[in-house]
Amino acid sequence: MPELPEVELFKRRAADPCRGRVISKAVVSDPGIVEGISGKALEKRLSGERLGSARRYGKNLFIELSGGGALAMHFGMNGSLALLSKDEPDPPYTRLQLHLDKGARLAYVNPRRIGRVSLAKGEAAFVEEAGLGPDVLDATFKPEAFSAILATGKRDIKSVLMDQELMAGIGNIYSDEILFQARIYPGIPAAKLRRDQAGQLFRAMRKTLEAAVESGAGSEQGIERLPKGFLIPQRRRGGRCPRCGSAIAAIKHGGRTCYYCPRCQPK
Repeated sequence: MPELPEVELFKRRAADPCRGRVISKAVVSDPGIVEGISGKALEKRLSGERLGSARRYGKNLFIELSGGGALAMHFGMNGSLALLSKDEPDPPYTRLQLHLDKGARLAYVNPRRIGRVSLAKGEAAFVEEAGLGPDVLDATFKPEAFSAILATGKRDIKSVLMDQELMAGIGNIYSDEILFQARIYPGIPAAKLRRDQAGQLFRAMRKTLEAAVESGAGSEQGIERLPKGFLIPQRRRGGRCPRCGSAIAAIKHGGRTCYYCPRCQPK
């Protein structure tokens, strides 16, 4: 599933360059991914709009519209956003396409149809309605608030990190990476982490996600560009720890497969 780093890259590479461009035509090729409005109504609403600034919150992307509100996008399991030139072919599984001035197109691509596109009154209204926790890279999200969330967590730390209602942006893959960087066993109850461990985990979370974004890598794309010492390239059965060389182990937590190094992240 696209996590915070991927969505931030979609924003920077595709949505940001579209600021100020006018939508000459919107085409919804799969009304099933549209939420809260019909596909035809969305086409009519978007046509003629000028795109404003793009913002990311957790795993969600918002593009402001000149007529008010924002186009909200969630990318589900393997969705993406592509900015195409006039002569580029449509990517497979394009569900929504915005035809812009100067021949450019903005394509919402989603092979598994699990993502969604909707109109929102604004980012804040969407976040409140969806019940999302604080964005983990927001400057206002402080270590004290992070520690308070962990202190009330009765579940294992991996599950708590992935709960979007507690904090938004982290999924299955980056929760493994963050815990690996912090040297914390993924099955430990969140409330049992010591104060120093919570602080260490917060710093690892920020540093890991920021490094992924700056290297231009997400959880499933561009992993060869990730900094040396990241677990993700070895996050598989048969993988070896990039720190100590031990065999990577896999366990189930919250119905998801978790990868970790038993030596670096002891129980």
